[in-house]
Amino acid sequence: KCRTGPLDIVFVIDSSRSVRPFEFETMRRFMIDIIGNLDVGPNATRVGVIQYSSQVQNIFSLKTFFTRADMERAINSIIPLAQGTMTGLAIQYAMNVAFTTQEGARPLHKRIPRIAIIVTDGRPQDRVTEVATQARNAGIEIYAVGIQRADMNSLRAMASPPLEEHVFLVESFELIQQFAKQFQDKLCGVDMCVEREHGCQHSCISTPGSFYCECNPGYRLNVDGKTCSPIDACADGRHGCQHHCVSVRGSYSCRCRAGYYLSQNKRSCTMIDYCSFGNHSCQHECVSIPNGHYCRCRSGFTLQPDSKSCRATDLCNGVDHGCEFKCVSTEGSYHCVCPEGQQLQGDGKTCSKCGAGHVDLVMVIDGSKSVRPQNFELVKQFVNRIVDLLEVSPHGTRVGLVQYSSRVRTEFPLNKYHSADEIKKAVMDVEYMEKGTMTGLALKHMVEHSFSELEGARPLSHNIPRIGLVFTDGRSQDDISEWARRAKESGIVMFAVGVGKAVEEELRAIASEPVEQHFSYSADFTTMTHLVENFSLNICPEEGKGETEIRSPCECEALVQFQTNTVAILQSLTEKNILWARSLAQMTARLEDLEKQIANKK
Repeated sequence: KCRTGPLDIVFVIDSSRSVRPFEFETMRRFMIDIIGNLDVGPNATRVGVIQYSSQVQNIFSLKTFFTRADMERAINSIIPLAQGTMTGLAIQYAMNVAFTTQEGARPLHKRIPRIAIIVTDGRPQDRVTEVATQARNAGIEIYAVGIQRADMNSLRAMASPPLEEHVFLVESFELIQQFAKQFQDKLCGVDMCVEREHGCQHSCISTPGSFYCECNPGYRLNVDGKTCSPIDACADGRHGCQHHCVSVRGSYSCRCRAGYYLSQNKRSCTMIDYCSFGNHSCQHECVSIPNGHYCRCRSGFTLQPDSKSCRATDLCNGVDHGCEFKCVSTEGSYHCVCPEGQQLQGDGKTCSKCGAGHVDLVMVIDGSKSVRPQNFELVKQFVNRIVDLLEVSPHGTRVGLVQYSSRVRTEFPLNKYHSADEIKKAVMDVEYMEKGTMTGLALKHMVEHSFSELEGARPLSHNIPRIGLVFTDGRSQDDISEWARRAKESGIVMFAVGVGKAVEEELRAIASEPVEQHFSYSADFTTMTHLVENFSLNICPEEGKGETEIRSPCECEALVQFQTNTVAILQSLTEKNILWARSLAQMTARLEDLEKQIANKK
């Protein structure tokens, strides 16, 4: 057998009228004998046959049969065309049709030899030189076999170089079968992969007179043509995986982050609905988040310490009342109030701002693991409630945000956003860090970076107050005393807000003097509203004047207005009381007259 490697072979057989029937039979045997010594199959040698005379007929293509028996049956059923000898037309057909990938030829990059064996007994009736050159340039190796009356010049014009290895002239049809063995040796040649030290890392593929190296699936051939490297199917960025791409032996698979599962399209990821498992035990509502879930109560209820059950609360804690400063519950209702010195606006919810105050405010929030995701969302709401109290602008109040756990991250500096809406959106986009509680490291970052002019703090000469608010829910894992002291020594007014397991001693160490006005504490995250009130009461009276001194409208003008309104209301009540007294006296007199009239009639 010919085992020097796979080939794509197409026989181009002359069936013109000059080939007599018994001579055509010897051509059948010639093809069958050669095929009988080939290792045929879809991944081995593929064979096709076309016959020609004045026209070209495809007997079977390279993709039609993959067994010798099927090929032999098809060859034995050929009916000669018995017309002219258009050899050039047959070569054109072989190049444009028979050796295309659509007809079963392997792609050129696989380097599988394409071989055309032209068998003819006469002179072509058309031109062959030009079309044969085109076929050879297209990568087709042409063997020209002439029998008896064949024209040697035409054979040489068709064949590939070197001509002595590709041109054969057989004296008669009777000798063609003997020639088949010699031609078989010429076609197969020596197995170069066996005879030479090929150096291929994976596989050596032998071709007539040469060889080439091939890699196993999932690997690509290196530039040295011998060694192989794994194919990283993720590297080109076209995988379409939403989360992670994992390269696997020339292919890839998509994987999702923890808390997500791979969708049916095998690329996108969907968050796992932990609530759907039915074991959450939430009394009211279950909310799924990556890696778990948390319980949420309906409007008017508060989540209890077991994080599952709910208890009815007053309307201020149970509804979205919208009060900017403070909500006061009454029986079946509520109303909003404002800090002393501020007036409730017409919407019944917002308060007049302490707008004359310009401050640089940096909030440092605890993102450690003990906070938990659902409580971290409440912390972000707490931050935004504070932002609502401020007149944010490039020349007014500036706000920066820092989150810390085992490390520190600036979420946005003082000069990043210039409106309350921008800041509130950025706050809600902040991602929870988890891990440890390095409060001392966070204070150091705030002093050295957050209040630098590079990050938007205004120069000390502008007399703009610098305020730092530290929010934490537990004991720090590092020392806070040095950087708490440095912060206050550098002119930063420090507020400390603690929740849950926060350590009062640490909160007091962070807070500025007087400590009672600069530190606050809440037992749990769901009752932090009063902390916003405390912060507002302590920050608004300390108005930053900036470079231009502006008197606060929150001072005597408001007090005068309050006094005027109060006097007017008292006068109105007094006048009404006088009118009621007069009416009562008139009614009493009329009753007395009626009693007298009744007595006289008796």
